[in-house]
Amino acid sequence: MADAITPRGEDYSKWYIDVVLTAKLADYSPVRGCMIIRPNGYQLWENMQRVLDGMFKETGHENAYFPLFIPESFLAREAEHVEGFAKECAVVTHSRLRVSEDGTGLEPDPDSRLEENLVVRPTSETIIWDSYRKWIQSWRDLPIKINQWANVVRWEMRTRLFLRTMEFLWQEGHTAHATEQEAVDETLLILDLYARFVEDYMAIPVIKGIKTESERFAGAVDTYCIEALMQDGKALQAGTSHFLGQNFAKAFDCTFQNQDNELEHVWATSWGVSTRLIGALVMTHSDDHGLVLPPRLAPTQVVLVPIFRKEEEKSLVLDAADKVRRELSERGIAVRLDDREGQRPGWKFTEHEVQGVPVRLAIGPRDVQNGTVELARRDTRTKETVAADGVVDHVAKTLEDIQQSLFDRAAEFRSEHTTTVDSYDEFKDTLESKGGFVLAHWDGTAETEARIKNETKATIRCLPLQKGDEPGVDMITGKPSSQRVYFARAY
Repeated sequence: MADAITPRGEDYSKWYIDVVLTAKLADYSPVRGCMIIRPNGYQLWENMQRVLDGMFKETGHENAYFPLFIPESFLAREAEHVEGFAKECAVVTHSRLRVSEDGTGLEPDPDSRLEENLVVRPTSETIIWDSYRKWIQSWRDLPIKINQWANVVRWEMRTRLFLRTMEFLWQEGHTAHATEQEAVDETLLILDLYARFVEDYMAIPVIKGIKTESERFAGAVDTYCIEALMQDGKALQAGTSHFLGQNFAKAFDCTFQNQDNELEHVWATSWGVSTRLIGALVMTHSDDHGLVLPPRLAPTQVVLVPIFRKEEEKSLVLDAADKVRRELSERGIAVRLDDREGQRPGWKFTEHEVQGVPVRLAIGPRDVQNGTVELARRDTRTKETVAADGVVDHVAKTLEDIQQSLFDRAAEFRSEHTTTVDSYDEFKDTLESKGGFVLAHWDGTAETEARIKNETKATIRCLPLQKGDEPGVDMITGKPSSQRVYFARAY
């Protein structure tokens, strides 16, 4: 299994796909550009979903579900929105098929032509705001704080498993507020929530910032983001939270009577993260031996592999292994006893290593006799012998240590690959020789931003929210700059 994985240093892109396929996270679909999420990958997504859903509900959000199909006219109501998504929309034009006249295949039945085309959901702002228009009359109806777990379709030409596919899973939050400040506060609340989830559970350090106008969500006033750095030195946008102002409320005539009995348009936000996070997880932590998972999200945190050669040793070893399994499970640790027959222990070791199980325990006849267990860590690939009567406490401590170690390792890598530059030559040299985040002054103009992107393929990932930099001058134009911004080549 591990032999099927291309080394990172040889071909990073191929390495990534090899890990995803070999760890059985996903597979290619018969539909070009789509993917099949396999049980290993879906369990990982379920764990992410469970944590995030709890965080949303703790902050007063409720789940709902809106239709997959959106009337085409809805998208046209918000000009920036339709311009941003028009080229990615899949469109339904007919309601049924018929056998073709020559009998060789199927074709759309001309009599089933829809009166209005339907767009397969690329995002749900438009259909949700049509509903909010009906639900909101007074300030007493606000705020509305709804989240949706769903799939969306965006017609992509160049796809890669998890990172960019035509259909993907995500959550999208849509909130309505009585004041601008409430909506801005909501946007930043979610940004902090995303950052906390990615850092505390995914063990990936992130930078919080705001997007430039060219990188902003279509129809938003401001887009806030969290940016992470992958092992190949490219950035990945891990989540976004958008302050929509009153744009969608005006497009859908969503007004309310405020406390002064005046009619006013509602203030809005939207925000989301997707299965792209699984790609981020793979690229941040994994190695040439396969997947590496942070324990807090791993579907299986500990695997127990019993080892015996003789039939008379079987019950002794299995009983000892099952006792450890029960004790770990009672502690709330996700544990699996791999007692499958027909596979050698070494084969099982490799499979669980490739699939990223954080801790592996092995128990053989001699271990039972000595009252010990062999413990192997996935992150460091080191082994140690642990007393059986203290194994539960030791495993719990090891899992927390792995979680922190993965974060610290990723943070150190980001620190080593974050470079401050003052000249354009230094900027270009850093991108080519080192990659990573490059902090440089920018004059705030779209022209300079576009030139840098065209010449270097680097984009402004964000304007950092924490301003600790002295004013300076743009590295190209020499015009004044209030702060340095984060540039990087990105996924």
